[in-house]
Amino acid sequence: PRCSLQVLLKSDAPTGDVLLDETLRHIKATEAPETVQTWIELLTGETWNPFKLQYQLRNVRERLAKALVEKGILTTEKQNFLLFDMTTHPVSNASEKQRLVKKLQESVLERWVNDPQRMERRTLALLVLAHASDVLENVFASLADDKYDVAMNRTKDLLDMDPEVEAAKARGTEMIWAVLAAFNK
Repeated sequence: PRCSLQVLLKSDAPTGDVLLDETLRHIKATEAPETVQTWIELLTGETWNPFKLQYQLRNVRERLAKALVEKGILTTEKQNFLLFDMTTHPVSNASEKQRLVKKLQESVLERWVNDPQRMERRTLALLVLAHASDVLENVFASLADDKYDVAMNRTKDLLDMDPEVEAAKARGTEMIWAVLAAFNK
């Protein structure tokens, strides 16, 4: 499903994050509002539209990785792949990663609310991002088989919901549903 929600700028106050502030300037500069889908494609460099080149962010992945290294979340390593060296960015704090994995596991098992409108927004966003990043199976991989099946089925039911319908119910989750729709296209 393609979500038609448009991004409207409520405030262009600086956030203190270089990439976010650059994104806000781009959103402010557009004449007609763009959809969430379009902004994701533009800001990640996944589309090449000659009429909107000025709204593309440059070197997004590298800049995000650098910012996460500076915050101490990732480290930088060189890995040798036979003919070439490649820079990788493994997690520097394994216990923090494990805390997030456990939080997501519990959210679909012990603390399952069976209603996305009652789910904590950050948890819903994490589930959507884990799905979009194709790491959801890894999040549940350490679970026993029966719990893994429950977690995957509940998550699948959640992610298969109609983003347009869920966004209309709102409660500050419209953007999360619009992002899910964009990644499900």
